[in-house]
Amino acid sequence: MANQLIWWPSPAKLNLFLHITGRRQDGYHHLQSLFQLLDQGDQLAFETTTNGAIQLMTPLPGVADEDNLIVKAANLLKQYCHVSQGANIWLDKRLPMGGGIGGGSSNAATTLVVLNTLWQCGLTLEQLEALGLQLGADVPVFVHGRTTFASGVGEQFVDTEQPKHWFLVASPGVHIATAEIFRHAELPRNTPTMQWQDYHFDSTANDCQTLVCQYHPKVAKLLHWLLEYAPSRMTGTGSCVFAVFPDQSQAVKVLQAMPAEFAGFVAQGVNISPLHSQLEQWKNG
Repeated sequence: MANQLIWWPSPAKLNLFLHITGRRQDGYHHLQSLFQLLDQGDQLAFETTTNGAIQLMTPLPGVADEDNLIVKAANLLKQYCHVSQGANIWLDKRLPMGGGIGGGSSNAATTLVVLNTLWQCGLTLEQLEALGLQLGADVPVFVHGRTTFASGVGEQFVDTEQPKHWFLVASPGVHIATAEIFRHAELPRNTPTMQWQDYHFDSTANDCQTLVCQYHPKVAKLLHWLLEYAPSRMTGTGSCVFAVFPDQSQAVKVLQAMPAEFAGFVAQGVNISPLHSQLEQWKNG
């Protein structure tokens, strides 16, 4: 049945930089980051049902369905909009879990955006972003669907057009829990704020990178290897790292030379989410 359905993009993201500028009393952190959307990611398919149940047809090993952000997002939207319908949902998982490239958050956002349309909920993107924030700090940016400069806890956006660079995104095969990094006493939390217009890759950093590399030698090893070829940095709280290239061929060449203990893919940066581009075509077609 899934082969007859429409597959919707659930794109990856990179944090081109990540500055932590403070900490709130509720434990969330004030941050600044440039979220770069990519043209690669997972895919989801949806089938609306009349029985009211939310069923994930492709469970993830080791993740209970009720803990999966896809199921949580569908149930949240269903309850918020008092929807009587249900949905069968398929996931084609391509992005590494715990990699800092937004897999689970992107899955949740695609679920909110697509089911909002299929269930005819009629919510605006701003309303969906607010719902998404209940699921996690990175969900709103995927709902928003633009490469954007983010502040606050990651939910305040200023859209910015970025050059469509090519990226080699590499995974050391390490799972890093975001919550553990943000709870760590050694995490820097006092980076000065900046104006988004002042962004330059070379004058920014990832404030989580030193801490992660200290406790995860494989991340440090991968980053050290990539830095020999191109400007490179960890994304989010890791464990994925990325290198920036001016063209696809250079990125592919380095990917082919990468040690076999690491995995990776080449993707192009985009300013509009593939999800939003496809949804627009679907509505007009």
